[in-house]
Amino acid sequence: MAYSWFKAFHLVGIVVWFAGLFYLVRLFIYHVEAEQEPEPARTILKNQYQIMEKRLYSIITTPGMLVTIAMAIGLLSTEPEVLKQPWLHVKLAFVVLLIGYHHYCKRLMKQLAANECKWGSQQLRALNEAPTIMLILIVLLAVFKNNLPTDITAWGIFGLIIATAITIQLYAKKRRQDKEKLSAEISQVPQQQT
Repeated sequence: MAYSWFKAFHLVGIVVWFAGLFYLVRLFIYHVEAEQEPEPARTILKNQYQIMEKRLYSIITTPGMLVTIAMAIGLLSTEPEVLKQPWLHVKLAFVVLLIGYHHYCKRLMKQLAANECKWGSQQLRALNEAPTIMLILIVLLAVFKNNLPTDITAWGIFGLIIATAITIQLYAKKRRQDKEKLSAEISQVPQQQT
């Protein structure tokens, strides 16, 4: 029975943790893009994003990570023999990378608050794909364990995932170009005199 409780809350922790990681970097993107806004909107937006980032990191993302880790330890305590499995070693390596990513987000958050972040919105969009890739790999390892499929279906699914990521990036680029084009058109319209 303990195994089922640990597994249930491990899954809840994973969902909360990843939701936080996905949204946190999206807030970083908006935070960086707020720099292009005129005052006072720039300051208002940056202050609001800073508050949202801190709350998301402290109240949702970090507790989600801690629940995930605590429940994983609980799971391993009920089945210690699984620690000998190669798939788990690989999965744990990805989890360690994910924990590093989590803490790197904290560093970026501090840089944004101090106006010292060197990342552009495009770079942050690419960074935002990292937890998605790690989530896919971790789930595949947890489901298939040592029998990770390498047939044509698996490669087809992998291709769809890559195509989806590329489509999202292209859509974001198009939206940015449309916004820049609209801004240029608006700036060319002669202002009416009062």
